Amino acid sequence: MAIVVFKSSLDFRTVSVTIVHTLRGSEVFWWEKTCWCRRLREPRFPPPGRFQQQGAGRQTDLDRCMDSRPGIRILIKASTVVSAKFRVLSLSLLLSLLGLSVWSSGVYADESGAVSEPANADAALSTGESLEKERRWLDAIQHYDASLEKFPEDKPLTYALRRARIHHGIERRYSDRSFEEMLTRRGKAELLNQWEEVYRQVQREYLEPITATRFTSHGTESLYMALKNDEFLKKNLPNRDNQAVNRVRQTLIAEYWNRPVESVAGARNLINAVCELCRREMQLAPSAVILEYVFGGCNSLDDYSNLLTPDRYNDLYGSIQGELVGIGIEMKAVKGRGMQLVNVLLNSPAEEGGLKPEDFIVAVDGRECRDMTTDEAAKLLRGTVGSRVELTYENPAGKEQTGEFVRRRVQIRSITRNVMLDPVQGIGYIRMEGFQDDTAQELDEALRSLERQGMRALIWDLRGNPGGLLDTAAAVVERFIDQGVLVSTKGRSEGQNQVYRAHGQYARKYPLALIVDQNSASASEIVAGAIRDHERGVIVGRKTYGKWSVQTIVRMPGDSGMAIRLTTARFYSPDDRNYSGKGLEPDVMVPQGETSQVTFFRNRTSDEINSDPDVVQAVEALETRMSKK
Repeated sequence: MAIVVFKSSLDFRTVSVTIVHTLRGSEVFWWEKTCWCRRLREPRFPPPGRFQQQGAGRQTDLDRCMDSRPGIRILIKASTVVSAKFRVLSLSLLLSLLGLSVWSSGVYADESGAVSEPANADAALSTGESLEKERRWLDAIQHYDASLEKFPEDKPLTYALRRARIHHGIERRYSDRSFEEMLTRRGKAELLNQWEEVYRQVQREYLEPITATRFTSHGTESLYMALKNDEFLKKNLPNRDNQAVNRVRQTLIAEYWNRPVESVAGARNLINAVCELCRREMQLAPSAVILEYVFGGCNSLDDYSNLLTPDRYNDLYGSIQGELVGIGIEMKAVKGRGMQLVNVLLNSPAEEGGLKPEDFIVAVDGRECRDMTTDEAAKLLRGTVGSRVELTYENPAGKEQTGEFVRRRVQIRSITRNVMLDPVQGIGYIRMEGFQDDTAQELDEALRSLERQGMRALIWDLRGNPGGLLDTAAAVVERFIDQGVLVSTKGRSEGQNQVYRAHGQYARKYPLALIVDQNSASASEIVAGAIRDHERGVIVGRKTYGKWSVQTIVRMPGDSGMAIRLTTARFYSPDDRNYSGKGLEPDVMVPQGETSQVTFFRNRTSDEINSDPDVVQAVEALETRMSKK
């Protein structure tokens, strides 16, 4: 048994909290203060960030960091969209929840596929580590997120979530064509300038001040993690000396972890020193090192801020306009089964070719993808307008088919269903999946159609709606509120402080029931907050996600093609409430069902929609209100 004690030095250049690591074989235990904590597969070092005084030592805060939120949406509307005033070279507000997983479940499957909940934090950690060993980063992230709901104070789980997010971000980058071009075509000086420009944008725009020490230290952490990441190593160090790699990792901990940096020049000197270390010990190219500082530095920001590669930015910009190139699917990787279709877009090549939600893509152009990550399969699915792709897919029962699909521009509709549920009582239903440029126009058309059919009350379904445009959220809720504040924003600069008010031009007066769930976020929560505070309708379902912040997209200068998404303000309901991290409770709580239909009745009959528990409660609430008139 070996015991190693790390103590903070006066200049904070070493690890920032006293820890004792006890090594038993390949396992690592750690002792902190007076409590034994769960085993980890590698030593747990404090994350980079602000120092907080704690007793005789100092401990860093556990900043939650990530390259992007869990969940990948492929060739369809991204969950993040920007305001109607967005221009490529300008700043504009956006409400962002990129990749909020509409399929998030919070349950756990054993090897047989049986679903179970972890009995304790040890069991949860063990399950998560198994997922990490298989490089199932999204599953690991969702697993740790759900486990921390049950064990919120567990430090090993918190660290494991952080680790999984960093590795997920690294692997996403290394499956990105435009990132690979940056890696191979840009020189050291150009990338150092890129790092500096990213940091200066963070200083100018981000909601809270971020020191150069904090930003740089997160880059060091990202490089430390990358040197244990299979994709990073395969690309950059295929013939590596593992002992040299381990020496560099230990040097990063001993000499650079949370090392104080007083200025941008000091940060550049530190990065240069790390580049020289990596070149000398491992022959690692400086571009690979600097890009970990460029992207890893953004791990110091909140969950909704991150750096976008050119391809990610182009996808996002396409979704802003309500149009993307592809076959029109949302998918997630299921180990051993392939790419499960979470959704198939309306009037898309995928829908026209017979693909259905819950199908599994098992091969792309003859290349099997049963064990690929979502990003790896997405790379194969990308292509230009008019190009063809052959897909082999299975239905849930395992029946296999093959079809050819032609990629084209896919129009992304916000409203995917509007139907009369009860013509006798005049109850209509509208399903809205996003808040885009033309969502208000779509809503007007849907309302007029239902009103022509005799609608006298409306069920507005925002379940699984991850948000979208700030301006659009205010515009659509104004269809039901005739006066007063709809939403306000408050930020670090005066320009981020805005108040959106109703003008009484479009408001309908009939009874309204709003359905939300745990994946209703951002702009959906603006709607829910306004409906609640103005007492305009009844809210049914489950507590909303709790994402009450505003993001700005900044296009990076020059020809890099990159952009950075930064949280620049928080938004507040008409009564000046912010539900960030908490979510908004519905008036009528409906328990979560055992299964979740993410397409929410696009092809269902009115009778089938009426059988949904959330809809049942919404109808009852409307009937009660209508009977009192």
